[in-house]
Amino acid sequence: MERKQLQALFDEMTLEEKVGQTMQLTGNFFDQSDSAITGPMEELNVSREDLSRIGSILGGTGAADIRRIQTEYLKKNRLGIPLLFMADVIHGYRTIYPIPLGLASSWNPALVEQTAEVAAKESAAAGVHVTFSPMVDLVRDARWGRVMETTGEDPYLNEELARALVRGYQGTDLQMDDTRLAACVKHFAGYGAPNAGLDYNTVDLSEQVLREQYLSGYQAAIDEGAKMVMASFNTIKGIPATGNKWLLKEVLRKEMKFDGVLISDWAAINELIAHGLASNQKEAAIQALQAGVDIDMMSGAYLHYLEEIVEEDESMRKLLDEAVWRILQLKNDLGLFENPFRGADEEREQAELFSPQNRDIARKAVEESIVLLKNNQVLPLEENQKVVLIGSKKNSRDLLGSWSLNGQEAETQLLAEALQAELAPGQLKIVEEKTVFNGLYSYQAADLYQADVIVAALGEESFMSGEAASKSQITLPADQLLLLQELKKLGKPLVAVLFNGRPLDLSDVSLLADGIVEAWFPGTEGAQVVAQVLTGRVNPSGKLSMSFPRHVGQVPIYYNHHSTGRPFTRDKQDEKYLSRYLDVDNSPLYPFGFGLSYSSFSYSQPTVNQSTFTKEDEVVVRVAVTNTSERKGTEVVQLYVHDKIAQVVRPIKELKRFARITLEPNEVQEVTFRLQEDDFTYLHPDGTWSSDAGEFEIMVGSNSEETESVTIQLTNSN
Repeated sequence: MERKQLQALFDEMTLEEKVGQTMQLTGNFFDQSDSAITGPMEELNVSREDLSRIGSILGGTGAADIRRIQTEYLKKNRLGIPLLFMADVIHGYRTIYPIPLGLASSWNPALVEQTAEVAAKESAAAGVHVTFSPMVDLVRDARWGRVMETTGEDPYLNEELARALVRGYQGTDLQMDDTRLAACVKHFAGYGAPNAGLDYNTVDLSEQVLREQYLSGYQAAIDEGAKMVMASFNTIKGIPATGNKWLLKEVLRKEMKFDGVLISDWAAINELIAHGLASNQKEAAIQALQAGVDIDMMSGAYLHYLEEIVEEDESMRKLLDEAVWRILQLKNDLGLFENPFRGADEEREQAELFSPQNRDIARKAVEESIVLLKNNQVLPLEENQKVVLIGSKKNSRDLLGSWSLNGQEAETQLLAEALQAELAPGQLKIVEEKTVFNGLYSYQAADLYQADVIVAALGEESFMSGEAASKSQITLPADQLLLLQELKKLGKPLVAVLFNGRPLDLSDVSLLADGIVEAWFPGTEGAQVVAQVLTGRVNPSGKLSMSFPRHVGQVPIYYNHHSTGRPFTRDKQDEKYLSRYLDVDNSPLYPFGFGLSYSSFSYSQPTVNQSTFTKEDEVVVRVAVTNTSERKGTEVVQLYVHDKIAQVVRPIKELKRFARITLEPNEVQEVTFRLQEDDFTYLHPDGTWSSDAGEFEIMVGSNSEETESVTIQLTNSN
């Protein structure tokens, strides 16, 4: 629809119709029953007449159902303005990929983009128009359950993956390409930093940290063209995001130049009352509209009070008009006025969902997401070994993880089945835990005694991570640790395979197990690939996108922390009055960027094209990486920068570049990174972004702790 036609449509709308566009309800409001108003309609005080002007639906999926709802709706909508259908397509629609924290461990933006593209194709064929993804909340506290939905603790990696996800979902032309979705970046802003790792809790960030660390992921998604932003539940500067004018109008709209649709999170406008900023729903609606929230998800505040608010205060009409115009523009960008059934096709849905091609990409995603955390020459399994498989996850289909939408556990293979298929006949024995936990944990199973290696499949249940799944303890469940302790007594090589949605405290596991495979919640194809990693058919290459602590008392823990006045270093082990713990080392158990391989790699000292640079010069960093093993493998080469002297305390290191390279046995490859002045800038006390003249340390290595370095000098002029 041309802009002039859209404007004519807008001009025809009544106040009541405009208000309707700002309200989002769940799909169950539009069931096929003509029964009395009960349940959710009664709770939100929604009439059947209201349903004829609602602007969007949350959670409606399935081509037939969406076509039915849209058809019935358009019969009743006076101007024929179609509904928008939105859904939480987070890591796949029917074909489920590893959780985002796992996908981030691939350090492969191109692959992540591909998974988003496939997720878009599947859900678009089912009638979905918008996905509530990507979630780019920077996170440093593993107690928070929603770490599983993030891409980790680093701003730069977050930015790269945010761009990749938006490209994958949206493509290049939403109006012409009905196999893509509009992306909604969330949660704006700082949702990943709740006090004590407690979901929905207060966020208290300095503006310096907010701007330098947390906002860049959202900005990257916006720069890539994300059509929507979701406001977060939390407070920023003491004001909940949904009613925060400074955050949403000054920062998001003006500074970050976002001109798309802004939606609340679930019933978040009502939560302004619980926060104590509004005394009733009407006041909450006023505050949210004034802050610039366009769509009210499931609170009813806009539906019930915006007409009254506008009639009492004419200045509010302009804000309502701006919100409605943005919503209509999004519908137009998606081509819904020409085709309100955009993408929803039952035949295409049947062909697209869970197709062999989609599953191939899922397998590739699992292969690159799995992180080998420990390997005392116990993996890969050998052909002549007698292998015992034990643990609660060996026969569990609970491998999809939270937010798996229409993923089917029945389509997910068991690890026991997958490993049996990978090993030779008779090589694998499957042992039930009850044979171990018998009375005083005496061993009755001969298979355990006869084993050459024991594989224990352990981890969380999917409900243990995700939204509203914060935990004060992040170890494995107690019965699983007991199992490992008893297995250790056998003196057999022991491998722990972990399925989980957050970084865990694995201090006990690392002492007990000879090998640790971090599989995350790997999705539909997870079991097969995990089995292939164990047997060596797949060489692991994943690197952690979030640090694993030695103890929950260390969290929040992250690699890019600030320098302190009394830093604790390895050469000061005996000194007390330093920034250190008395009972545990400061360092993480497994640092950001860490991950082993069945191959081994060595790094040369990095070199630069010159030692002194002006701010206009390009810094070219080169490092030679050698595969020192007899096996082909993939390494993620990581480059970090440290500003040694600055006007504001700087992180001890910051990721600025990375590269995935695959090397044949004994192959050497030179990796080149190019840095510009933007890579050395930071937020100064006067609010400007710039770099300082002085020394910078350039560090290159296989993870954030194991690096080789070179120092450069940056000057103001030639």
